[in-house]
Amino acid sequence: MPAERRPRLVVYTRVYPNRAQPGMGLFVRERMRRVAEHLDLEVVAPVPWFPFQRLLGRLRPHSRAADVPLFEEQDGIRVHHPRFFCIPGLLKWTDGFFQALGSLPLMRQLKQTFDYDVIDAHFVYPDGVAARWLCRWLNRPYTITLRGSLTRFEGQSAHRRQIDRALRDAAHVFSVADSLRQDAIAWGQGPNHVQVVGNGVDLQRFYPEDRASSRARMGLPADSRLLVSVGGLTERKGFHRVIAVLPDLLRRHPDLHFAIAGGASPEGNNESELRQQVASLGLDDRVHFLGQVPPDELRHVYSAGDLFVLATRFEGWANVFLEASACGLPIVTTRVGGNAEVVGSEKVGLLVPYGDGDALREAIDQALARDWDREAILAHARANAWRARIPQLVAAFQALHDGRTPAAVPAPSSSES
Repeated sequence: MPAERRPRLVVYTRVYPNRAQPGMGLFVRERMRRVAEHLDLEVVAPVPWFPFQRLLGRLRPHSRAADVPLFEEQDGIRVHHPRFFCIPGLLKWTDGFFQALGSLPLMRQLKQTFDYDVIDAHFVYPDGVAARWLCRWLNRPYTITLRGSLTRFEGQSAHRRQIDRALRDAAHVFSVADSLRQDAIAWGQGPNHVQVVGNGVDLQRFYPEDRASSRARMGLPADSRLLVSVGGLTERKGFHRVIAVLPDLLRRHPDLHFAIAGGASPEGNNESELRQQVASLGLDDRVHFLGQVPPDELRHVYSAGDLFVLATRFEGWANVFLEASACGLPIVTTRVGGNAEVVGSEKVGLLVPYGDGDALREAIDQALARDWDREAILAHARANAWRARIPQLVAAFQALHDGRTPAAVPAPSSSES
């Protein structure tokens, strides 16, 4: 009797690394390349297109990449990049439909050559909305993973209607954090329809390195207290909030420095504003812009630091916290989105209200003075390794393939206590 065929997925998302944007959507790739060890999958990562794209690139660098290949292979996974019509800055409520329309010829072709069972969409808009259209046209079920805020769409009725339908009609909804699951339930989704599966950390890539050699490798001062942060240089990440409290912190910690690893992202690039802020505060010799650091080098950034700080405005489930923990680094961040779930214990880090500069300064001061239990921090990372996440996803996709409803399971604990 022939062996039963494994479920086949099309991973469907705009946010996936490509040759022109190698740092985009690494968290999606890390999850799905591990799922690919158990299930068969191909990736469809649509790319926005506009007739005057090259002119747009001159006016707004990094907003769109013009030289993304139509096809590439990454870690043995086939990745397709169909184009879809997208008007920059205008009529954004049409993006889901046009993304689906631009993907349709390729998805029809893959239905014949790959015979996929499920369309696995990441981000509810526009990916999830586009997946709903594709489901209607191609008669294949789809899932959605909630990775970003739903609340930002509350005042946008055209978006909200589309998102409501996409969530309702999905075969199953995953959420990277319980806070996002609760938002979906508040929007009318049934509790059993939304399953929390957090992101994980790659313990083969992130682990402690020698602090002195890591600082030398990154060109950072050897004899200092060092704050580090990692992320795209955008307003949302809040690097400017950390810079703003440095002058006061330097009175208590005169050897303090701050290193930022990151560069431009599709969200934007406020490096020039950050550098102007640094210059106006007289901190040129205290703030270090490391630029975009390759993923395989990031552990040296974390290992160089005394404390990881991210004063972010919103995160779903930020992998940088787990990466920092895997390198033994304590954390100070804002109590927004899923941050309290990732930094689930004061053994791991401290949380402060968003926008409260005094609380941020005091938490950094307290964290620098504290004798942290590094083994407890490393244990937190081990409890959140990818191996704890992938079986839940595989079981859910297997259930959909078999015509069953995926089992509802409680949100996993983010930390060993």
